[in-house]
Parts: sequence; C-alpha cells; structure tokens
Amino acid sequence: MDYKDLYPETFKPEDFLKEETYRYTRAGVESALTIIPEAYTSEEFYRLEQKRVFGNSWVLVGIKDMVAKPGDVFVADVAGQSIIVTRNKEGELRAFYNVCRHRGVMMLDSDCTHVRGSRIRCPYHSWAYDLNGECIGTPLFEDSDIPEDMRGVFDMGGVDKFQKEDYPLFGVSVDSWGGMIFVHLGKDPAPLLEQLGDLPQRFENYRLDEWTVVREREFIFKSNYKLVGENYMEYYHLPWVHPELIKVSRMEDHYRWQGPGLYTGMTTWPISAGDDGGWLGLPPVSTLSDINRESARFIWLFPNAALSVMPNHIFLMMTKPDGPDRTVEQTWLLCHPESLEADGAQEEIDQLVEFWTLVNQQDIDIVEKVQAGLKMNPYRGGRMCYHFEEPVHRIQNILIDKMVGLERIPDGDAVEQQPMFNRTEG
Repeated sequence: MDYKDLYPETFKPEDFLKEETYRYTRAGVESALTIIPEAYTSEEFYRLEQKRVFGNSWVLVGIKDMVAKPGDVFVADVAGQSIIVTRNKEGELRAFYNVCRHRGVMMLDSDCTHVRGSRIRCPYHSWAYDLNGECIGTPLFEDSDIPEDMRGVFDMGGVDKFQKEDYPLFGVSVDSWGGMIFVHLGKDPAPLLEQLGDLPQRFENYRLDEWTVVREREFIFKSNYKLVGENYMEYYHLPWVHPELIKVSRMEDHYRWQGPGLYTGMTTWPISAGDDGGWLGLPPVSTLSDINRESARFIWLFPNAALSVMPNHIFLMMTKPDGPDRTVEQTWLLCHPESLEADGAQEEIDQLVEFWTLVNQQDIDIVEKVQAGLKMNPYRGGRMCYHFEEPVHRIQNILIDKMVGLERIPDGDAVEQQPMFNRTEG
C-alpha cells in the first residue's frame, strides 16, 4: 500500500479538528497507521494542540519540593499562558495567571522561587496579593505606600468607590498526586483523579508523597514533545538504541500494565540485576508487595509526563513543548527516605544519574532523527507494529479525542499484567 495516497498533500487548519482526518489511526492497532506527520511538524497543528490539549487537560507543571513551604513559588508555562504556583499559609496549593488585575503586567519572573512577606507584588504599580490571590494593597486607591504628604496629588475623589475584593488574581485549578503538581486551565474541569484513572490505587503501597528529589537535570530535544513520549512508551527500539537498558529491563520480561485512565502503562518483571547491580543497588520501600519489589513500572501520563517507578527510585520526566520541533525536558531523580538510609546510598545515586543520563542522550539522538524524517515529502504515516506499539496507538487516540473535542477515559486491560510475548516456561 502506498500510504501517501491515503491523505491529501496538505491539510487546512480546520482539518486538524475533524474526525475524518484521523480515520486510519482510529483503526484497531493491528491495522492502524500512525498519526499524520503534520501532528509533529505543523505550526497550525501546534497552535490548536496547545489550546485543545494543554489548555484542556491536567498538565504536570512541577513537584512538591518546588513549593515546600508557604511563600514558595514557581512559574510554569502552560498552553502559552504564564502560571504562578504557590503554597498558602495553610499549606494548600494555589495557582493563578501571572498577570496583575490593574494594567495586565506580568508579575513574577520565570526564575522566581519565593515571595517576600507572603505577598505577590506587581513590579509596575505595586498592587499586592496574598497567597490566596486576594488583593490586599492598591497604591493610589487605598492602603497606599506613598508618603502621606504626597497623597493629595493622587486624590481619587469623585470616582466610584473601589473595592479590593472585586480584583483578586485570576485563579487556575491546581491539584497534586504522588508529589507531582498539575494545573488545568479549563473552567470547572473534571477532577484530576478522573484523568489518573486507577493509578492512585496501583501505587498506593509506594507512598509516593514521601519521596524526595535527590538529583535534577534539564535536557533539550530538537523534536516535537510527542516523539519524546512515544519513544518512552514503546520498547520496539530498545535492542538497537539502548543496549545498556535491556540488561536490567529485558525484552522478554515486558508486560502491559494498563488500567483505565489517560495514561499508558508497562512493566518489567522481574527486574534484572545487570552488570553492576543496575536498578537494585538501593534497598526497596518496605511496604511494597513481593511483586512490586521486583518490578519496574513505566507510566506515560497524558499529555506530558513520564514516571519510571522502581522499588527504590523514581525517574520523573516532564516535557514542555516549545514549538512543533523543540522540547524542554525537566527530569528529577527521587528516592524514598528509607532507601537513602543504606550505606553507600550516594554512590548508588551517582550511578543511577549516570545511567539515566546515558538513556536520555541516546533518546535525544534517535528522536531528533525521527523529527527530521517526518519532514520528508513522501512520508505520510507508517504501519503500527501490533505487539510493540499498542501504547503508542492508545496515546495517539487520546490525543485525537482532544483534538476533535471528545472527553472520555479509555478502558484498561482485563488482566493485571498482560504478557507482550509468547513465554516458554522451563
């Protein structure tokens, strides 16, 4: 079959919002084609995707360590919008658009990590807001910081009475799970738990809220963010791209681990020791079941996060799209305090950092080659490989749902761990 004859040579922007555009990816995975290459290369697709996907989903923006105490803040970019995330005096998460209600100036710089006096203050005219977003100071109206002998110059007599209560910051829905912080730009969104599906139950004994960051690093991909995710969620490429990885995560030990929710799930069981102890160097969390003490769980959280959970460490990846062909990937290595109590823990962590850095560098090289290839004129999509690319098929269809305006949660598998290969015992 000549796939280039299945699609028009060019799409109009409105075509990206039509079900018909994706009919070949909507087929069952055994006969489906990958999503159209414009999904990775088109500026028009990227613009619509920012609105329909990132502007209408729970998006990972950071972790609890970034706002550990009241007054801590960070600034995130979501769907082209600058968002302030903070923690109030009661320890609750709050999020707001990074814009003053007076003249629309952006209030906090992207590198701000804490606000003095538990106030978010506008740098232009010094309007101030508390950590719940309430307006608490408006120079030239009332509670002015202007010297008393100069206030007559700014007499507001004759104007309607100004009420600070009418001008809070524009709020954004914010929630957390497993130490990760998510925001949703939509109005009255469904709860985060609905998008997560059964993941909170599956990870209950891991006590994810207790894990802390031990290392972090940023990587840059000259590729679309979806290619980073799709590369993460399939293991067809492992023998050729990651020879080190398959020593601890053997191809024949891969299973689907898929429940309902906006995610894809895989597992390796059992974890292999590898040459130098591999992923097993640190002790596991004490509350894990026998199978969890021997399993690696790999979760892609739609739309922008990868969660690699071992019995003794987590490697978390957050992808931030910066145009159709550039992705900033923030990564964190986390450990539970129990694992850090072991002798030689820091040396084991250094080895893990070296290992995950190698894996990411290998991925950068191959993913950037895919981005370049998708721009070749004859390529209009390729055939899914059934056994290896079911997760890719699942996540591409979740993306299509968002693009065409469908809100639904896909089902999971009927069994807990579904083998991906025919296994011969003995």
